[in-house]
Amino acid sequence: MSLPEDTLALRQTLVAEVQALDRLGLNRGSTGNASLRCTRGGVSGFLVTATGMGAEIEPDDLVWLSADGQQRRGRYKPSSEWPFHAAILAARPDLNAVLHTHSPHATALACLGERLPPFHYMVAIAGGDDVPCVPYQIFGSEALSQGVAAAFACRDAALLAHHGLVAGGRVLAQAHKVLAEVEALCGIWLAVRAAGAPKLLDAAQMAAVIEKFRTYGQSQSAA
Repeated sequence: MSLPEDTLALRQTLVAEVQALDRLGLNRGSTGNASLRCTRGGVSGFLVTATGMGAEIEPDDLVWLSADGQQRRGRYKPSSEWPFHAAILAARPDLNAVLHTHSPHATALACLGERLPPFHYMVAIAGGDDVPCVPYQIFGSEALSQGVAAAFACRDAALLAHHGLVAGGRVLAQAHKVLAEVEALCGIWLAVRAAGAPKLLDAAQMAAVIEKFRTYGQSQSAA
């Protein structure tokens, strides 16, 4: 899959996603950030939101970084979280979009330092039988980037302890779908746990769901 070029249309797509996250209450103010893999002048890299900006961001405010972070184009500084965006994209060449939010339910669970366990089959939307929780490290640090990259080696989403939620996808719409589902599941899990002692699905049950998800939603091949 060839990467798109850094264009106004691509920037508008990323800005629209940032605004949608704010409108849906998944981010507020300048919390969270987003990135989208693309090229500029034949150099592979990614667009990322500027530091300190939220739904007011404009296409020209986005910052382009080369894959190694050495080249930068933009009038503002990139989000302080850009290192873990770069780390995810480097670790997962199949992912092209990364979203980070401080959405309420996922952040609440993350502040407990807990993973999202397999209490519901849709937990598999993140690519495994749980959504892991990356141990706390200060934002923007190399230690946080390494922890996030390790979690994404086998998952498409991760909680960040005392921080928030990160999700990735092949395209922005897929990343948004994973993020929104994990946020909803975190809310359900917190409610179920408060009501009693919830039962979890076992490894075999989750493995069957993960296998079924591999072809879920795909069109039937022509006979």
